[in-house]
Amino acid sequence: MFGFGERDEGKMAEKNYERLGRELVYKGAIIDYYQDTIRVANGNIAKWDLIDHKGAAAVVAVKEDGKLLMVRQYRNALDRETLEIPAGGLNSVDEPTDVAAARELEEETGYVAGKLELLLSLRTTVAFCNEKIDVYLATDLKPGKQHLDEDEFLNVESHDLDELVQMIFDCKIQDGKTVSSILAYDKKLRRE
Repeated sequence: MFGFGERDEGKMAEKNYERLGRELVYKGAIIDYYQDTIRVANGNIAKWDLIDHKGAAAVVAVKEDGKLLMVRQYRNALDRETLEIPAGGLNSVDEPTDVAAARELEEETGYVAGKLELLLSLRTTVAFCNEKIDVYLATDLKPGKQHLDEDEFLNVESHDLDELVQMIFDCKIQDGKTVSSILAYDKKLRRE
């Protein structure tokens, strides 16, 4: 019997489910798509999709004036621009997420963090994807140099936290990692 994904939540996989097979359907640049054959709890056989993702890191970057650095960029899946926290994929499954977070912050915004603190870890779409994003709080920011990828075009913006929270509740910010990260940071500030 095989478990499903990491056991980072401290729970064993349900013994009523058994992965009988896994077939690679498509290998992509960012994700791999598999079809699993699973024996489910009642003994029936089901085909389940799995998107395998090597992971990512993101940053809630807070400037000295309290404003948060955000990036506005075009997202093909939505065919529009979105306002998000800086983020990016790990270079390998073994890359430490704090290293990736620092790299993505500098690449996308041109800022270097003097301090990084893990804010939260999240799973983006647990029904069919194993992507995990570690989100860091970046403070003591120093200007550096932006290093965008050849196919990356984004604008860096600074926003007040209250403005961003309102944009979430007005449904203007819908990106899951951004929503959860901004609300987590807001909650952290209110508890301190």
